[in-house]
Amino acid sequence: MDTEKKQSRWTDEELAASVDTYLKILALEEDGQTVDKPLEQRILQEGALINRTTKAVDFRLQNLSFLFVELGLKPNSYPLMANIGSGVAARVEIILASKGVIDLDDYLPTADEETLNRRTEKLRGKKLLGVPEGIEKPKKVTVTTTSYARSPRIKAWILDNAKGICEGCDQPGPFEQADGTRFLEVHHVKHLANRGSDRRSNAVALCPNCHKRCHHANDKDEFTATLYQKVERLKREQLD
Repeated sequence: MDTEKKQSRWTDEELAASVDTYLKILALEEDGQTVDKPLEQRILQEGALINRTTKAVDFRLQNLSFLFVELGLKPNSYPLMANIGSGVAARVEIILASKGVIDLDDYLPTADEETLNRRTEKLRGKKLLGVPEGIEKPKKVTVTTTSYARSPRIKAWILDNAKGICEGCDQPGPFEQADGTRFLEVHHVKHLANRGSDRRSNAVALCPNCHKRCHHANDKDEFTATLYQKVERLKREQLD
């Protein structure tokens, strides 16, 4: 039976030693070898985790299984123990990054949509395992953004002229709004960020799908070209 030992905040050295043991067990299991987990835990307790009880060590290794699943990595055979704590999880992720197990930047939460999309696509390409729990209480982030002063008359004209029909796919807007009109979005064919104008000759009314297609699809340039051919009022503006 374990002697109760004083419990305190886990040090980075303790967490790193736990990760090393966890990865060792994972490698042995993947190699088809039988693992003596109690022995591995005793080795930990005789070294870096000398001030931790067997129960605490066991829980920590189970925490690592949970975190591995959260990160989309293959865990070893330890059961999943969810209450790892966000602070400890963040420190363990740094340790995993230092050992080349993960690229930490891929997993960092972000309030920037472009960065979020880039990280999402990179992780999707890795075919991650498991089902992540996510962030229970996302942090509120105040960001400074660049906006452009736009003419309400132009927006109103573009939407009224479309009469609820997307100028990209010729389908009605996806739903009816409180005022009875179909929902569409105004898209500037040459983006305002690229010094495009806020004029009728540079704006179209699109459904959300076509609008996203103009920004994110692998055929966005080709699709944009069809808008110039299809919508007579559009005029190509000089490239910067």
